[in-house]
Amino acid sequence: MARITVSIGSNIERERHVRACLDALDETFGPLAISRVFESEPVGFEDGRNFYNLVVAFDSNRSVGELQAWCKQLELANGRRKGVPKFSPRTLDIDLLTVGELTGRHDDVDLPRDEILQHAFVLKPLAELLPTAHHPLTGRCYRDHWGEFEAGQQRLWPVAFVWQGRHISAAE
Repeated sequence: MARITVSIGSNIERERHVRACLDALDETFGPLAISRVFESEPVGFEDGRNFYNLVVAFDSNRSVGELQAWCKQLELANGRRKGVPKFSPRTLDIDLLTVGELTGRHDDVDLPRDEILQHAFVLKPLAELLPTAHHPLTGRCYRDHWGEFEAGQQRLWPVAFVWQGRHISAAE
């Protein structure tokens, strides 16, 4: 059994799609550890709609390929369109960040995902959720990576979010 982390993002009907994603993850993988939900300005997008972003952790014995296929199927089930430009608005984006301590390319997926150390909207929720967990390549904990992160223009802030009657996060 490995600890899996995924990042979730949406900038179309954000609350609806984040809730649907959490419901599906909970139904399929059981107990979830969930970061706060952050609103972030889009990075690299022409469309100016802000995103909701969060990180979720859970345990699974599925292969990387099975996990990746499950994530892509969930995106499609939530209206994600194939064949559109990379930086287009999206109903749901769910990406594997880590699968246990795996590193390198597995089932056409690079682990850990590069975006962990590149984007505030991934690193901040991950560092809050698993502050003392170690990045599989650097060996350093996520809290330390976040403490040294140069956010620059990558603004994000927590938003009020309730899922299944549970207050996931509150606005500051």
